[in-house]
Amino acid sequence: MIQLFPAQDSPRVFGVPIGLDFPAETVAGLLERLGSQPPHALGQVEILVNTGRMQRRLQEVLSDRGRAGFLPKIRLITDLGAEAGTDRAPATLSPLRRMLDLRRLVLGLLETTPDLAPRSAALDLTISLVSLLEECEGEGVSLQQLAALDVEDLSAHWQRALAFISIIGPFLKDSSGAVGPEGRQRAAVLRKIAQWQDTPPRHPILIAGSTGSRGTTALLMTAVARLPQGALLLPGFDTDQPPKVWAEMSDALIGEDHPQFRFARLLQALDLDPASLPLWTDTASPAPGRNRLVSLALRPAPVTDQWRAEGPDLRDLPEALANTTLIEAASQREEALSIAVALRDSAAAGKRAALITPDRGLTRQVTAALDRWRIEPDDSAGRPLVLSAPGRFLSHVAAMMGAELSASALLILLKHPLTHSERPDRGDHLRHSRDLELHLRKAPFVELSEARLRAWAASSPSRTDSPADPARAAWMDWVLATVGPLTTLEDAPLDTLATVHRNASERLAAGPGAEGAGGLWDKTAGEKAKAVLDALALEAAHGGSFASGDFAALLARMLAQEEVRDPVRPDPRIMIWGTLEARVQGADVVILAGLNDGIWPKRPDPDPWMNRKMRHEAGLLVPERQVGLSAHDFQQAMGAREVILTRATRDSEAETVPSRWLNRITNLLDGLSDESRAALAGMRTRGAAIVTRARGLDRPAAVMPLAKRPSPIPAPGQFPPRISASRVETLIRDPFEIYCGTVLGLRPLDPLDRPADAALRGTVLHKVLETALSQVMAGTEMTATLLRQIAARVLDEHVPWPEVRTQWRARFESYATQLAEAEVARLRRATPAALERRGELTLASGVRLTCEADRIDIAPDGTAIIYDYKTGTVPGEKEVEAFTKQLHLEAVIAEAGRFEDLPPLTVSEIAYLQINKDLKIRALTFEPGDVGRARDEFAKIMDDFLSGERGFTARRMPRDMKYVSDYDHLSRFGEWDQSDTPVSEEMP
Repeated sequence: MIQLFPAQDSPRVFGVPIGLDFPAETVAGLLERLGSQPPHALGQVEILVNTGRMQRRLQEVLSDRGRAGFLPKIRLITDLGAEAGTDRAPATLSPLRRMLDLRRLVLGLLETTPDLAPRSAALDLTISLVSLLEECEGEGVSLQQLAALDVEDLSAHWQRALAFISIIGPFLKDSSGAVGPEGRQRAAVLRKIAQWQDTPPRHPILIAGSTGSRGTTALLMTAVARLPQGALLLPGFDTDQPPKVWAEMSDALIGEDHPQFRFARLLQALDLDPASLPLWTDTASPAPGRNRLVSLALRPAPVTDQWRAEGPDLRDLPEALANTTLIEAASQREEALSIAVALRDSAAAGKRAALITPDRGLTRQVTAALDRWRIEPDDSAGRPLVLSAPGRFLSHVAAMMGAELSASALLILLKHPLTHSERPDRGDHLRHSRDLELHLRKAPFVELSEARLRAWAASSPSRTDSPADPARAAWMDWVLATVGPLTTLEDAPLDTLATVHRNASERLAAGPGAEGAGGLWDKTAGEKAKAVLDALALEAAHGGSFASGDFAALLARMLAQEEVRDPVRPDPRIMIWGTLEARVQGADVVILAGLNDGIWPKRPDPDPWMNRKMRHEAGLLVPERQVGLSAHDFQQAMGAREVILTRATRDSEAETVPSRWLNRITNLLDGLSDESRAALAGMRTRGAAIVTRARGLDRPAAVMPLAKRPSPIPAPGQFPPRISASRVETLIRDPFEIYCGTVLGLRPLDPLDRPADAALRGTVLHKVLETALSQVMAGTEMTATLLRQIAARVLDEHVPWPEVRTQWRARFESYATQLAEAEVARLRRATPAALERRGELTLASGVRLTCEADRIDIAPDGTAIIYDYKTGTVPGEKEVEAFTKQLHLEAVIAEAGRFEDLPPLTVSEIAYLQINKDLKIRALTFEPGDVGRARDEFAKIMDDFLSGERGFTARRMPRDMKYVSDYDHLSRFGEWDQSDTPVSEEMP
């Protein structure tokens, strides 16, 4: 029998102080105690650990001893449940199967009590219920104990939630006694403990690195500590905490969020005094002064008055914090860049540096920042599968299920690198996708439909009269045959949705007429994605009916639970760890990042089933448990030889609040003494230096001169002498916009999914009046009913959003009667002769003036009245005189007889009709001779531009300071402003 420890009556527990390399100290203490025992003695030692990373790290430390020998048996605590393959072991119900079964019960609850939550919340409620049941199994709390809770003084919500939990007992019995992983683990531990009581093991058993935060693990630790050769090794044990504080940490409602609370409770259960707990090794902590500071700063809230009493005992703080840096960045991006600089500096100095943070978004930004130096960090967590190429692809396909076909969703899928993958003709697929996108961005807004897509595919691929491309039509047939069934899905059984989703995904990845799944299942990410879909298919038959949106949410959750490691060999000097890994690793420089409240510690997840008081009374874990675990991870990491603390003072939305632990440390330092304030100032000074260097990375090596306000003069013949009357105002106000659109041929593309904006509303109202007056011209009477009927049809055709249609229809109907009366009055004055009529006039200089008049009426005396509809603000007289020449120029074209199918007309009136609740009409001053003056002014403007006498000045006279041009980035507006003198430049 191997004797690792001398016999003793009390439980055997050792502490490993904060800041030490826990795996290395575990091995060192073990080898020291084995002493001169034979080599095979080490092979008889059994070590139980709580993570696979701790297991690998211990094996590495043992292998690095430099000599051959036996290795101890290092096992995961969870292996006890996995190996319980006996007849006595309860059957295991997969978490997915349990969730699907419980979801049906939750749906039934929501149907009977619809005020509890909407049906769309069923999946989230189920997930939280599964977590609660697993916790009950792990903590040994039965449903009968929950049902016995006194909730009479609580709100009706908690009473109903508890009543529902009480009635799911039959479901658990119907599962043939099957339990979840937590229940199986607890049963295995209880059997193992019973076995040890009958036949105590003769070999040494150590539990290393666990805090006993879960009930099952605490049971196992308690039993191992009492074995003849058993012992516990507690990581990050605070040797600076006084006995009085240890004694007061007994109530979970008060002390659960303290980093040492779990140790206090465990040692209390073992009847051991924390103040006299022996240490596993004699190794000193690398930063004892900093450890004492952090220990005092993190005291439980009821005893923070000890800051004043014990704070003066903290000596030599500037020296103790000489290797501590505080970075307070202005933004998350700046924080990530500063961290990257610090990591690179450490690696360059030959140090092992580790970034520790629970913020995966921040770690991705740091990884991207390190790429500028071609550094690939060793990320322990990898990347969530849902963010990998296969994960995003499968999520995009799921998002299209049951949804209306939209241009953006379709093109996101078509342009994904896994669509039509692993084929030599993928270039044709990308070309068709690009042509489709340009068509959807340029075409007039119509709700996307299969008919519209087929019409585009059958059209000529160019502006010429070349024949249609059969390959493009065949490609569109494949797209619609694959995507079409997805958009028509409604509520369906989960196995049907899973099958349709997988088939569509594989067809899209393979391409037209191809077998297999292209590159979808290739590489590690593809293999893991395939395993997720296989697991879903295995249990989908138990899912019942699912809405397509719920299916997408379920798939996203399953993908998010898996992670993928980058196959590229990382730099071993730079590591990224989660908070749990921090306790098992050793690094020279530790960076604790994302130290803002809500990130570290993370806010407790809401529990819709049990509140904090109910959990405490039932013996479950209170929400502060996770905060306490995070606090312990923070305290351990703070003990490293060199520490850098980082936070962003502002996120993308608002100012941030520092993490409670960082806040305590800085407040303590700021209030103790001049010495402590100097130490804090030194931390910030060192951090500011790193931030300054990070900012310098984005600073250009040479300062470029600011751009001048452009006023280009195109070479003769470059400016096409053709312009619309509606664009003349733009030519006067912002000539540079006309230059970019006509000379350079640069035109902004419309968004794929056009918003319900003022321009669309104007188009709709124009169409309503055009249609109504067309029917009036054919003999129909103008009435409010006619306008409302036409408005309903036009809105249905042009506005695909039901809520917007309803709102706009209600707004139109509110003034439809007044509009009809105003139109009847106008019809008595004159008869409509043209609606949306095109016209074109060529001046003597060769300039072609075009327009499309909204409406031309003919009065009884034969003169014309030209109207222009406005759904927004109507321009004033002075604005018309200086800029808004549209109606005057339409009068020029009318009197020249250049409107289609209209003779030369004498214009007697031009006016704006305001089509909104105000229904104003503004007749512009129009006198004999105005037509000639308007023609001459326009000719002079065009001659000035064509001759080069006037340049196309950027933002010459904008309407107001809020004006934004689509070409501001080309003119480099911002480097110059409105007060700068334009610089003319003749263009080649």
